[in-house]
Amino acid sequence: MRVSALFFLTVTACICLTLARGTYDDCCMEYAKKMRPKMQKHVINYRWQVPDGGCNLLAVIFTTGKGRIRCSDPKEKWVTDLMRVVDQKKLKRRSKTVKVSGSFPRPTWAYRKCI
Repeated sequence: MRVSALFFLTVTACICLTLARGTYDDCCMEYAKKMRPKMQKHVINYRWQVPDGGCNLLAVIFTTGKGRIRCSDPKEKWVTDLMRVVDQKKLKRRSKTVKVSGSFPRPTWAYRKCI
């Protein structure tokens, strides 16, 4: 009886700790001081973390193409520069998509009547 009660309490404690840890998975708890230039080239997106609920740190979270994330201080100059670069990349991608989709001429067979 004691062994099963001890086992039950241990399992319950592990589950509670796991669930409590899960609430902080999406929050930045500290800033990355720097980001290597090689990694900066692969950043494709960023988002803001605002201090509310479990997240008590204002941060910019950068995401690379492989899904890696870096939390950074929005007051740092390199962070604002990288945000600007990411925004420019997004604009270029959007303009290329629009140009490519609108630049294809209609095929000649589309103008012929079917007899």
